[in-house]
Amino acid sequence: MKNTVLKFGSYGLILGAVIFGLALTLGKGLSTSAQEIIGYGSMIAALSFVYFGIKHYRDIVNEGKVSFSKALLIGLLISAFVGLGVGIMDYLYTTVINPDFAQDYLKTTLESYKTMYSGEELTAKKNELIKQMEDYGSSGFMATLMFFTVLLIGLIISIISGLILQRK
Repeated sequence: MKNTVLKFGSYGLILGAVIFGLALTLGKGLSTSAQEIIGYGSMIAALSFVYFGIKHYRDIVNEGKVSFSKALLIGLLISAFVGLGVGIMDYLYTTVINPDFAQDYLKTTLESYKTMYSGEELTAKKNELIKQMEDYGSSGFMATLMFFTVLLIGLIISIISGLILQRK
């Protein structure tokens, strides 16, 4: 199991970092919602190694058998590798490539609020967002959040893959 997790986890880590990094740098001119879609798509593409890792373990390593719990464990460990790759790339992006990301995001979101809210509601939403960015807008926190986001999506993919691939 260890070799399977290391092999497919490393593939996912590299692919996650590369695709997510490309999405961040090449998608700079796109709208925030388009960037989010591309970002989630890159995470899911890198998490495809969860399925292939479980399948490899079942078919090659474990003579065609894998329990749901073992498949889930393999999937979560591979997901952690992918999350690490995406988290590292997110950290590098927000500290080296685009250190103004948090301010740019705040500015863009505040502009979009002007079309959605007005009056006191607009003021309250602006103040709420500014407070959130002050509290949680650090590069380290955002990278950690990306790691856990990938891990959560990886959990869902691991459950689905485990249900599909389990054989006793």
